[in-house]
Amino acid sequence: MAVKKITSPLSPDVSRGLRTGDAVLLSGRVVTARDQVHKYLAAGGASPVDLKGLVVYHCGPVAIQENGIWVVRAAGPTTSMREEPYEAKVIRDHRPGAIMGKGGMGDATRDALRTEGCAYLHLTGGAASYIARTIVSVEEVYLTGFGQPEAMWVLQVEDLPALVTMDSRGDSLHRKIENSSWKVLKQILKNPFP
Repeated sequence: MAVKKITSPLSPDVSRGLRTGDAVLLSGRVVTARDQVHKYLAAGGASPVDLKGLVVYHCGPVAIQENGIWVVRAAGPTTSMREEPYEAKVIRDHRPGAIMGKGGMGDATRDALRTEGCAYLHLTGGAASYIARTIVSVEEVYLTGFGQPEAMWVLQVEDLPALVTMDSRGDSLHRKIENSSWKVLKQILKNPFP
């Protein structure tokens, strides 16, 4: 399988061209947003960063300052479903190029990805220190009143590996696996002792 190299901010053509199952290497500007930032943005709060075309990452990085410079030591994905109550509004209001996290999202987000031309990039959980090594620098930290993991971190990344699991056509790898698993489970329950 060929790996696509993409750079954030993503152009609308790149975002719409991503397909479920595409492996990507992401470089460029990424902005973290977890529960507090999503709630704030969905309630109409102003984003300190123009999110148009950027990748919004569900992540609360672990960072320390070394000689006055932020260094990210761990940057694993947060379970994205936590942001489901807010994500569709954030996508429609702020027009990011992609959402990135762990575990996929629900129908409201899937509809917003489709109508707004956005994609969902899945990262593997448990790889926080590996992912941190793809972070070249911390540009800025905003909304620090929410606390370090809930703040909005603006990061520069290089060759961060991800998998497109939801795309702008409405396809969801998570939904396909869920449906397939449900069919197998029903078959097992119907005839548990073949």
